[in-house]
Amino acid sequence: MAKQGKRYRSKAATIEATKLYTMVEACEIVARGGGVKFDETVDLAVRLGVDPRHADQNVRGTVALPHGTGRTVRIAVFAKGEKAREAREAGADIVGDEDLIAKIRDENFLDFDRAVATPDMMAGVGKIGKLLGPRGLMPNPKVGTVTMDVARIVRELKAGQVEFRVEKAGIVHVAIGKVSFGKDKLLENLGAIVAGLWKAKPAGAKGQYVRSVSLSSTMGPGVTIDPGDLNVATAA
Repeated sequence: MAKQGKRYRSKAATIEATKLYTMVEACEIVARGGGVKFDETVDLAVRLGVDPRHADQNVRGTVALPHGTGRTVRIAVFAKGEKAREAREAGADIVGDEDLIAKIRDENFLDFDRAVATPDMMAGVGKIGKLLGPRGLMPNPKVGTVTMDVARIVRELKAGQVEFRVEKAGIVHVAIGKVSFGKDKLLENLGAIVAGLWKAKPAGAKGQYVRSVSLSSTMGPGVTIDPGDLNVATAA
């Protein structure tokens, strides 16, 4: 087991390991950072009471964070002609059609964070699905990244729209901002994600939906949030 550094141990000593904190308290603690010199990302981990092996219990969606993510998002768009022009004007970083597909296939070019495609491009994009899929880069109509309205989705992604999806272990990981945002902005972003998770609750989910919740900065320890506080947040 790796030995934790002095800075980490000092930070962890201020957190009660067995205590369930409120969302407000967790954001306040995490906003203090891990004592490092860079602006840490704040990550949320939620364990859900679902079994992703069943198609009717998959949890997936998108949320527009009120204050964005604090990071620059590189967007690739698969489009032709007028739609390619619209994507460039909206701020897409990489735009192409068959040439971009070939570059990804032949050069393993994956220097982007999100991908968007027009419906007519999906036959070609599907051929590189084995490269895009495992990295969460495959355009998907369910989350709005397969669309003719490429300009709108590019602007939304640039503004801070995030995608979340449950992993095999039933856990959702998503970044909600930076330590520099401070407690209030982190809390608003967290609230948006919580609302999105509840909206995406599958009909097939039985029993307790939210099992455990943890909030942490890149170099800091996790702060455990009371799952019941998430229920209160959605009712507020």
